[in-house]
Amino acid sequence: MSVTYLEAIRLAQARVLAEDPRVFIYGQDVGAFGGAFKATKNLAEQFPGRVIDAPISEDAIVGAAIGAAIEGLRPIVEIQFADFSMPGFNQIVNQAATLYWRTGVPCPLVIRLPSGGTSGGGPFHSQCLEALYAHMPGLLVMAPGTVEDVYSMLIEAVALDDPVIFCEHKLLYYHLKADRLPEAALPAGKARIARPGRDMTLVTYSAMVHEALAAAEELAAEGYQIEVVDLRVLKPLDTDTVMASVARTGRLLAVGEAWPWGGVTAEIVARVAAEGLHLLDAPPQRINAKDTPIPYHPNLWAAHRPTARSIAAAARRALQT
Repeated sequence: MSVTYLEAIRLAQARVLAEDPRVFIYGQDVGAFGGAFKATKNLAEQFPGRVIDAPISEDAIVGAAIGAAIEGLRPIVEIQFADFSMPGFNQIVNQAATLYWRTGVPCPLVIRLPSGGTSGGGPFHSQCLEALYAHMPGLLVMAPGTVEDVYSMLIEAVALDDPVIFCEHKLLYYHLKADRLPEAALPAGKARIARPGRDMTLVTYSAMVHEALAAAEELAAEGYQIEVVDLRVLKPLDTDTVMASVARTGRLLAVGEAWPWGGVTAEIVARVAAEGLHLLDAPPQRINAKDTPIPYHPNLWAAHRPTARSIAAAARRALQT
């Protein structure tokens, strides 16, 4: 029996609700409706009074959850789309992120953000906002790209005493499956070598892991052995694993679905250039979505984001440098 990425999220939430009476879920339509993507389906019936529908105000949702966290509870907030977290941005970055630093009171809060594009999603339902939140001290930012990771990392996020921005990629919800859920897992702060190689390192996360793996497979037919590093967590960043990979391969291509300016790929390139320039045989490179609002039309959207084909083309150029 296979488990989808979305089902793993639901099962992780069911587990933490069962194991910790301090946990509750709060968000728009998370109760009887089961959430915008059904990530909380049937949980309201299983855990009466602990899966709570919220008003249509992300500012109020996050503010109420911060208050609950201050009082010792462990809220999981579902924002229907990552894009919609912007009305709650002030609460997240000026209250949750700074609370422990200001007061010594922990803020154990998980904010689930359905992130990334899908065909026809358009500019208001497709954004990858992880770099905005990673910029802010006090927030942890997770971006799991596998069924196993989305399950184990969500459980780990709820157990932390710090606020966590949990970026789930919508394209993976129904399309990604695993045979079983993990009994043991890599700690959330550690990056994973998704594919070993010797000729180039592709560093990426979330749905782009699968595009990078497909690109590596395409390049394998041409004789190249490409290493793929899945970051898993963006803040804090596991620089050691990235550096060790670049030391083995001598080349770097950072891959992200988000916009390029000031993003995660820029941070990766900057760190490698600053701390590991001596490891490189060629200038570090990156590939991102186009620096425009995300288009509605499926063909335009497919051309807007990196794909296995465009990643492989960028890797070829870097390999020939």
